[in-house]
Amino acid sequence: MGKGGDIPIHNENIKLENGETKQDCAEQKTVVYPNNGFNGKLAFAIAASALGSSFQHGYNTGVLNNPQTIIEEWINCTMGNRTGTPPDPATVTLVFSILVSIFCIGGMIGGATTGIISDKFGRKGGLLLNNIFVVLATIAQSTSKSAGSYELMILGRFLIGINSGLNAGLAPMYLAEISPVNLRGAVGTVYQLVITISIFVAQVLGLGSILGTKEAWPTLLAITIVPAIFQMVTLPFCPESPKYLLLSRGKDMEAQKALSWFRGTLAVHDEMDVMRSEAEAMKLLPKVTLRELITNSALRIPLIISLTVMCAQQLSGINAVMFFSSKIFEMAGLNKGDATFATLGMGAINVVMTVVSLFLVERAGRKTLLLIGFSGMAIDTALLTIGMIFANTNKAASVLCIIFVLVYVIMFATGPGSIPWFLVSELFSQSARPIATSLAVCINWTANWLVGLAFLPLEALMGTYVFIIFVVLQCLFLLFIYKKVPETKNKSLEEISAMFRQQSYQ
Repeated sequence: MGKGGDIPIHNENIKLENGETKQDCAEQKTVVYPNNGFNGKLAFAIAASALGSSFQHGYNTGVLNNPQTIIEEWINCTMGNRTGTPPDPATVTLVFSILVSIFCIGGMIGGATTGIISDKFGRKGGLLLNNIFVVLATIAQSTSKSAGSYELMILGRFLIGINSGLNAGLAPMYLAEISPVNLRGAVGTVYQLVITISIFVAQVLGLGSILGTKEAWPTLLAITIVPAIFQMVTLPFCPESPKYLLLSRGKDMEAQKALSWFRGTLAVHDEMDVMRSEAEAMKLLPKVTLRELITNSALRIPLIISLTVMCAQQLSGINAVMFFSSKIFEMAGLNKGDATFATLGMGAINVVMTVVSLFLVERAGRKTLLLIGFSGMAIDTALLTIGMIFANTNKAASVLCIIFVLVYVIMFATGPGSIPWFLVSELFSQSARPIATSLAVCINWTANWLVGLAFLPLEALMGTYVFIIFVVLQCLFLLFIYKKVPETKNKSLEEISAMFRQQSYQ
């Protein structure tokens, strides 16, 4: 028996609408996890849920980067064959822009429906059903070239966007609910880790020497079916979230069996008692609606935190820095081929640092890593802005810009890249978690879309000074995190909810 993680249960009063109170529990209990809560079955469930979901998110984010020129040429030829005259280059650019941005539009829709899907079909059930979108998207995208239809490709990107938006809500929710409290942050980080790995895989496979060719790019897009097949084969062997079974469906015995499977032991009575206490507390409270989420201060406070942290992740400028990376490397004297490989190196650093954050998050804490990440990015982005002003005329400045880009990626991966995905699930109780996750994921995809839409026009207007906008935003988010975001390390979901209830009554 390992030392494991402890869940203290306090005598927390729940305030009812009529002014009466009821105690959550009448005694103190401690849950001790065998082998620190980690075992082969839990690892299998993490792999089955994360690899098949967040891989779609990351892979389809980066898959069009390297073959962009080839796909634009295909769009140009397709339009020319239809009309008999070469299309205007601006029209081709517009079609490719729609091809890229429709992925985020789909993500918004998928994110917004997370609450409905997770309540109706469950976390595991929702993830499995979501693969329907992958199958349809793969068919549309892989046949678009032979069919001579870029509209099919746009449809496929839209469908895979819906899938990725749903995954961004369902997978972190499932991971948070099956994890022992002492491993919840590390397990939650796995979602972002797989995103970084899949972006890197997309960059490698998209190279002109592999699948980024005129003949092979449909295969590059079709590979997205592979993780879906993996999930459809493996996830059915895993139980549904015990919290969903007990708190949302009232199935006590099934929840206990599922929890025993995840923990690798039958000795789960104390942890079941914690969930039963939350179930009893939920019966005393009205069903959480969108209106309740906004008007109830005990829910509004964590909602504001969740939405702001999600915005912070996207508005930090990560996609802008990624976009500029090849240009910065070329300014430093690298040829186009070397700049591409330098960008791959940046992707590899992102993967490595996300692995590091997986271990740090349970040691340093969520708030600490967010503060380190955003403060580091703010300083680094300011230095990058200064460096880029002199990069064209000064070799040393251009080399420094490469270093600043790499440091930026390290700072982002330290916390801001991974923590927002699972922090939302930590800040809400079972009844409010689905709808809160829907809003947070939808906001994240909306912010992502807005950055993609606004960055190029702003860059054309402001040049390298465009990064000053991100410096200001990073500083504002840093101040908000310092003032408002609580530390959730080693706190049970029930303790966190009680903390917000206490704040709202003060």
